[in-house]
Amino acid sequence: MLAEIITIGDEILIGQILDSNSKFIATELNKIGVSIYQITSIQDDKNHILEAIENAQSKVDIVILTGGLGPTKDDITKLTLAEYFNDKLVLNIEIVEQIRTMFAKINYPFTEVNKNQGLVPSKCTPLFNTVGTAPGMWFESNHKVVISLPGVPFEMKTLMSLSVLPKIQQTFKLPFIVHKTILTYGMGESMVAERIEDWENNLPKFIKLAYLPSFGNVRLRLSAKGNCKEVLDNAVKNEVGKLTTIISDIIVGFDEDETIEVSIGKLLQEKKQTIAIAESCTGGSICKRITGIPGASKYFIGGIIAYNASVKINELGVDKRLIDEFSVVSCQVAEAMAQGIQQKYQTTYAIATTGNAGPTTDITDTTVGTVFIAIATPSAVYSEEYFFGKPREKVIERATNKAFEMIRKEILKN
Repeated sequence: MLAEIITIGDEILIGQILDSNSKFIATELNKIGVSIYQITSIQDDKNHILEAIENAQSKVDIVILTGGLGPTKDDITKLTLAEYFNDKLVLNIEIVEQIRTMFAKINYPFTEVNKNQGLVPSKCTPLFNTVGTAPGMWFESNHKVVISLPGVPFEMKTLMSLSVLPKIQQTFKLPFIVHKTILTYGMGESMVAERIEDWENNLPKFIKLAYLPSFGNVRLRLSAKGNCKEVLDNAVKNEVGKLTTIISDIIVGFDEDETIEVSIGKLLQEKKQTIAIAESCTGGSICKRITGIPGASKYFIGGIIAYNASVKINELGVDKRLIDEFSVVSCQVAEAMAQGIQQKYQTTYAIATTGNAGPTTDITDTTVGTVFIAIATPSAVYSEEYFFGKPREKVIERATNKAFEMIRKEILKN
């Protein structure tokens, strides 16, 4: 079963907004056994929309459009769909009354423009929008389906969850798709591939492996597709077991939500330990990822962005003589920062970063991309020097990832 997602809106094509709708739709369709053939972004133009639908219907079973369903004149999707299906717009009183009731509850004026939202093609099945004014629309023709949804993300998500996904499952006989993601850390894609080559070559034909590399980590995603979910689940579980015996030393978690920071949080909670962070060149990136985890307050005590030398001295207790002798970008200062934040917040562990993220050298004249990362433990402190190159964003991301890798290894030792 194949689907195409078509996003409509000039704002996407000029880079004004990020297309998050396609990601959500693709993820949810995949969960119910629908594979995405293609994702297309097009402008608010009648001929462009007609051409995109025609092309999509020639290749897939389900076409989902988002965008262009507002009450203003630049929203033309509804009229274009009526033309595509040789149809006309009719007023759906139920939709109108739903909007009127919604507005009354929030004391918002109901206008003629809002009433126009109740105009829908007569051949469609309206999908009632409980969190907005634009209804979704479901068309069936020649055993294929075209679905139109509003572009506002929370409205689209609500309609997908409450209406579209259940209706697709009722309409089509769908296969099962099972995914399992293994997160590895500290080894490049080519090295991981070399270690697991024999295992990969012997995977069952119905299981596919994808490498998803990023700075400092590689996700290995196993995907199995078939008609019996139990068979797929057992086969994937068996292959994950084999893989774990081969690369257990670099596996830090499973599935999309099992990031390294989640893994670290679980370890700290299990051991009833705590951590604090002192960041200079990473500018809060480490703290942001930790605090993005629900419940992080159980083990994360706090952090300081010590960007200026005065903050390192006054807040973290770094000796000014260390800075004068070795500069702020040094292992000595990184270690003093880690010890300073550890003592200040009385934590089990601490991480500190200092470096030059660029794009130009600072007063230290340290090479751009140089970063020192220090780890303070209950009994010692140590640091490592890294060179992460350019650009600035890459340096910050790689330094953040490396800091997580270092602290995880340290926690596992104790």
